[in-house]
Amino acid sequence: MTPRFAAVLPDLAPWRTSRDFRLLWVQGLITYLGSVMALIALPLQIKELTGSPLAVGAMGAVELVPLVVFGLYGGALADAVDRRKVIVLTEAGLGLLAVLLLLNALLPRPMLWPLYVVAAGVAALAGLQRPALDSLLARIVPHEQLPAAAALNALRWQAGAIAGPALAGLVVAYAGNVPAYATTVGCFLVSVLMCRLLSPMPPVEHAAKPSLRGIIEGARHAWSRPVLLGTYAVDLAAMFFAFPNTIFPFLADELDADWALGLMYSAGAVGSLLVSLTSGWASRTQRHGLLVVFGAAGWGLAMAAAGWTSNIWLVLVCLGLAGAGDMVSGLGRSTIWNQTIPDRLRGRLAGIEVLSYSVGPQLGQVRAGAMAGWTGARPAIWSGGLACVAAVGLLTAALPGLVRYDARTDPDALRRAGASTATTPGQEGAAVER
Repeated sequence: MTPRFAAVLPDLAPWRTSRDFRLLWVQGLITYLGSVMALIALPLQIKELTGSPLAVGAMGAVELVPLVVFGLYGGALADAVDRRKVIVLTEAGLGLLAVLLLLNALLPRPMLWPLYVVAAGVAALAGLQRPALDSLLARIVPHEQLPAAAALNALRWQAGAIAGPALAGLVVAYAGNVPAYATTVGCFLVSVLMCRLLSPMPPVEHAAKPSLRGIIEGARHAWSRPVLLGTYAVDLAAMFFAFPNTIFPFLADELDADWALGLMYSAGAVGSLLVSLTSGWASRTQRHGLLVVFGAAGWGLAMAAAGWTSNIWLVLVCLGLAGAGDMVSGLGRSTIWNQTIPDRLRGRLAGIEVLSYSVGPQLGQVRAGAMAGWTGARPAIWSGGLACVAAVGLLTAALPGLVRYDARTDPDALRRAGASTATTPGQEGAAVER
């Protein structure tokens, strides 16, 4: 293998360095493969029961409040208790909700309201879990390996996102909802067992109990850092305006391409995968704010093109390009968060990140569903993509510090890099800021 070719391949140092990183990587892949079965079966089941784009989009509205409330509380909880316990308990809860979906699907006439109840419960548990998961990365891999770890995590997600939706689409189309939900239950069972193997992840010394005051402290920290604020705002805008996944079943109907539904869900992951497989450059990049901005703008442009064209193959190509842009932006966001946020606030800032990462798509589902019911799926998609590009441009002008971010000169990044070191379970020689 030539040195030039090797330089673009993913950096595997985090995989070699950290046992806990390896466990979380495999566990996350299993969880995703199970979750995507329900992710596709659930909106399709609502579509079958109601025939309404608005009813499908309403899932976002049902999930919104639990996600916000429990996401913020989950951030404070992650800073105050053993993060492993939070992950294990919430993963078990998600598995139980999958059991409820399975039981409802087994009824002679499945009911509609339990689907919304489960969607709200999943949002609540995901909100509790996500900050604990996200705040682990800087604990279990060395500071200098954070960009590589972000790329490897994305590679894991993409592997599941490519295989999962395509497989789930076939399972739901040819076997029905029951096998899809049963697969979800089995995957969560395996995931819980793997999470129990993680090393304990206790809070820092003198950690405060979860409280509104603590949440406000985290929010003030984010508000006082224009770079962090910019990452949250850009991601929120991109997802709100240009996340049309919920209306893909209706887009497939308009294009007379029901066979391509699973491919629509997985096309973005294919684009992301191509970026990840050539992510060796990420370990050498220092201007991560530029990645956030240009990646999000590329996501919006590609989504606009996907909505404009009526050729199903061009739609799939555009969705792939959108996934590539989202991957570039995500690498920038993840690296900035992990390189600049002190460990004592990491859970609370991860809770705020849940708002940008998850609330945006939930609101985006409502926007896309409502507009698709009014104008059709294609106009709902292309207009959202153009609005995304405009919003990213306005936010970049309002928060120029994001574009100027450089890990070699940013005070917070330098402070984290120079933090006192301590050996943590599952990682040899990691930096942990107390």
